[in-house]
Amino acid sequence: MQIKNIALVIFMILSSIMVGQQSKEPLKIGVIGLSHSHVHWLWNRPQLTDVEIVGIVEPNQELAKRFSDQYRFSMALVFATMDEMITAKKPEAVTAFGSIFEHLKVVETFAPLGIHVMVEKPMAVSLEHARKMKALAEKHNIHLLTNYETTWYATNHAAYDMVKEDRIGDLRKIVVHNGHEGPMEIGVNQEFLEWLTDPVLNGGGALMDFGCYGANLITWLMNGEKPESVMAVTQTIKPDIYPNVDDEATIVITYPKTQGIIQASWNWPFSRKDMEVYGKTGYIISENRNNMRYRLSGNDKEQREILEERPSPYNDPFSVLAAVVKNEITLPPDNLYSLENNIVAMEILEAARESARTGRVVNLQKE
Repeated sequence: MQIKNIALVIFMILSSIMVGQQSKEPLKIGVIGLSHSHVHWLWNRPQLTDVEIVGIVEPNQELAKRFSDQYRFSMALVFATMDEMITAKKPEAVTAFGSIFEHLKVVETFAPLGIHVMVEKPMAVSLEHARKMKALAEKHNIHLLTNYETTWYATNHAAYDMVKEDRIGDLRKIVVHNGHEGPMEIGVNQEFLEWLTDPVLNGGGALMDFGCYGANLITWLMNGEKPESVMAVTQTIKPDIYPNVDDEATIVITYPKTQGIIQASWNWPFSRKDMEVYGKTGYIISENRNNMRYRLSGNDKEQREILEERPSPYNDPFSVLAAVVKNEITLPPDNLYSLENNIVAMEILEAARESARTGRVVNLQKE
């Protein structure tokens, strides 16, 4: 009889847990724009039910219909303007998947309503836009997150932890590579290509598109510190394809005792997103999302590891957004999504753009 009672108690506890999980309300989100191909990530997470798409803003009806046919949602979800979607659907948060230039308008529209915002990398087309976005987010007390693919990489977080544990000594050099064959060459959709190769709508070419990853990661590893100087060289190696923007960029940023090198390219033979971190006594190399190698001292042999994915919700940006908005997690102040990090990253990118234009080193003033 006692065993039966114990079994009954266990059954009731498990049932309660399951009911609680099933009754958990998903975060109601609006999708602002469909031109950025990263938007497909939202529909390619069928096992996750922590967000619900309640409305989509996309004035290009042909593009919206393509998505409707591909992912089998009703065109009744699609609105021509943000105001129409707000009136009809009242989302709790929105994700921006239009041009980078439009990020400011998204924040200007939703922040005063207390609606949280996630934008794709980089945060903005300019430091001026970024500062306006930050001011609006702080004034209206909303979360404003910037999403980078490399934020989910288990290897980058393992490297960060090893640096903070002083396992390779004081940082000396950080090298970040990001790029691929080129957006035209890899076949991005035409709507994406049109603004990605526009110097106004994207703020530049490879320098902005891929240089932002390095600015974000290096700022994180340097505890949010602003660099002393920025120097950049850009080229347009394929002017027949990219006549209006750079397709190759190298950015060098200096700190009192550390140097950062960012290599951003639309010219590489294949895609790569990797990072090398060198300290006084050792090095760490994040080869990709799951593979890393390191050597901690001159007496050690190089070690290789294959890491598991990060635990939920940290392995998915929209799960992070839902957990943050619902106060289920609190991110550290200088995390990779944060305003603090991304304002410094935008300072680096703006200085790099100016350096490339003038051929001079740009010195950043300390605040």
